[in-house]
Amino acid sequence: MTSAATHDKIQRLRGASIFASTPTTVLVALADAVEEVQLAPNQQLFAKGDFGTSMYVIVAGLVRVHIGDQTVVELADGEIVGELAALDPEPRSASVSAIDPTTLYRIEQSTLQSLMTDHPEIMQGIIKALAHRLRESTALYGFT
Repeated sequence: MTSAATHDKIQRLRGASIFASTPTTVLVALADAVEEVQLAPNQQLFAKGDFGTSMYVIVAGLVRVHIGDQTVVELADGEIVGELAALDPEPRSASVSAIDPTTLYRIEQSTLQSLMTDHPEIMQGIIKALAHRLRESTALYGFT
């Protein structure tokens, strides 16, 4: 039996494309492992150059990925951010700040790796998200 809070987390996680086909039993375990993060408008989630080992699922709100004052992309509900550091722990390649009040779920690298090992559809979802961002950024700069 899951609590109302866990059920809510499961529904929000399922709203992220990378978890859309993940079995409910796995989402229950993931819901217990994620940490909720709240950001106020203009509050920074992390800065370019910060060392990171976690990714975030945006469950409500809007963030901007930026380098200095230049916005790279804006991301909203159901999208992920910080996945590069969760896959390959290196300094963050950009900063992320909230535009609106934002709720995110932090997923640590160890949790993500365990999930990807047992559920390849999650890895496929992350690869699709990365490919989509790469296409968008190369088109933005005329490298189509």
